[in-house]
Amino acid sequence: MESYIAEFIGTMVLILFGDGVVAAVLLRASKAENSGWIVITFGWGMAVAMAVYAVGWVSGAHINPAVTVALAVVGQFDWAQVPGYIIAQFLGAFVGAVLVWLAYLNHWEGTADPVLKRGVFCTIPQIRNTPANFVTEVIGTAALLFGILAILGSGAQIQGGQSELFTAGLFPLLVGLLVFAIGLSLGGPTGYAINPARDLGPRVAHAVLPIPGKGDSDWSYSWIPVVAPLVGGIIGAVLYTVLGFGD
Repeated sequence: MESYIAEFIGTMVLILFGDGVVAAVLLRASKAENSGWIVITFGWGMAVAMAVYAVGWVSGAHINPAVTVALAVVGQFDWAQVPGYIIAQFLGAFVGAVLVWLAYLNHWEGTADPVLKRGVFCTIPQIRNTPANFVTEVIGTAALLFGILAILGSGAQIQGGQSELFTAGLFPLLVGLLVFAIGLSLGGPTGYAINPARDLGPRVAHAVLPIPGKGDSDWSYSWIPVVAPLVGGIIGAVLYTVLGFGD
């Protein structure tokens, strides 16, 4: 139960900071309005780092169903815990999105464009093309899992097999920088969900919260940032394992 609570809190922190920076950049009359993609991607990277620092010592800070499923597939996580982790992650993402809505309560009505409001909560492709959008999310999440396992593997080598000594202080920051790099390099086409909970939990929040002029929640696209990251995460983790880099 402690691990599930940690995943809930970690994912809530992730979305509070991650969706929070998007709100800061997109919403009218925010001090950070129009500060751009670099601010958003750096904010998301630091959101990941802070979430991992917060709960990594309790649950491993998966904070992402794609990470949980991929690690289970390659035998690094117990399948029995997968459902509980995923439920906690989705609930944490939903609550984190509600907190962002509250933090920016004075800015929703002044923002005229419903697409900008939806963009605070969930990803929106710049060019809507189902196969291309799907492939982009697969590639981004494969890079995420491959990178996470590579960071862990390097830490084990540096510390003579004791990766926990390396990861205790540096792992969260390095994963945050990895997410920053993915956002800069691969985030342009779709907004890089690379995390089913990060997209679906806040999308549900967008659908149910009383946001003036919010428009629809774009459910026709919503399956892509859920399914594609799961596929990509498995590919990235399996590829790293098959290549034997972790041996």
